[in-house]
Amino acid sequence: MRAAFIALTLAGLFWGLGFPLGKLALREVAPAHMVLLRFAVASIASLPFALGSAEARALFRSPAVVAAGVLYGLAFIVQFEGLAGVTVTLAALLVGAMPALVAVAAWAMGERVSRASWMGVAGATLGAALIAGKPGGAGTPIGIALSLASLVVFLGWLILAKRAPATRSPLAVPAVTLVVALLAILPVALVLHGPPSLAIGTVAWSGIIGQGLLSTFFATAAWQYGAARVDSASAGVFINIEPLFGALVGITLFGDPAGLALIAGGVLIVSGSIVVVLGERPAIDAPATPPHGLFVD
Repeated sequence: MRAAFIALTLAGLFWGLGFPLGKLALREVAPAHMVLLRFAVASIASLPFALGSAEARALFRSPAVVAAGVLYGLAFIVQFEGLAGVTVTLAALLVGAMPALVAVAAWAMGERVSRASWMGVAGATLGAALIAGKPGGAGTPIGIALSLASLVVFLGWLILAKRAPATRSPLAVPAVTLVVALLAILPVALVLHGPPSLAIGTVAWSGIIGQGLLSTFFATAAWQYGAARVDSASAGVFINIEPLFGALVGITLFGDPAGLALIAGGVLIVSGSIVVVLGERPAIDAPATPPHGLFVD
């Protein structure tokens, strides 16, 4: 159990690193090119798991896995196009609203959502509205809009990922999803910005490689290991490490502005998300269901 919690903590930390590492790369690379190169790195690491067995290769013919991969890649393009117009802290905190969106989607699909969860949804929504309405110089309207829109695309990916076929290897579905995402990102990046230049500085390459290996591939592997060994509600709490760590790095290392509205909104988002997760805690004796897909970056 301890190893599972350590793995989930590492996943949250690695995902939180994605925003500051992205900012480093965006100094020299267009957002879509950065996402393309990030997923190229992650896909190279994923290929042994995506092509290493007949079971994994069959996933390339699964409509749910293919659609999930397409949405996953497109969500990152939207998110990082938005990151170009917001601070690391603001982008990270807005991602904290994701558990609340998941609860709303579950209700829309006929699942029972507890009263505590609805209170959490209200708090997280209020926090997002507070940040978006008064970012305090932390972002532009288009940057905030794209950051929020990416969460909706991520939500569609999450719904489809749940429909992925069960596999013996916990890395098969994530690996195939990453490869499909790369193939979906490629034409979009070329249309938006043309072919990417590989003649970029060491700092930008460090951000891209760090994102690909740590924030994409290794974070996914750690999440799969940990989430398969604890109940879903306990695992869900660790999602909030991402916005907290990302915001901390943004304020301390990038000098992001931290006005009252931003701090208050961030507290509401993270607190509301934790309430949502705990409000949906399953019965103590209910078995944990290993996830088949990736979770949010």
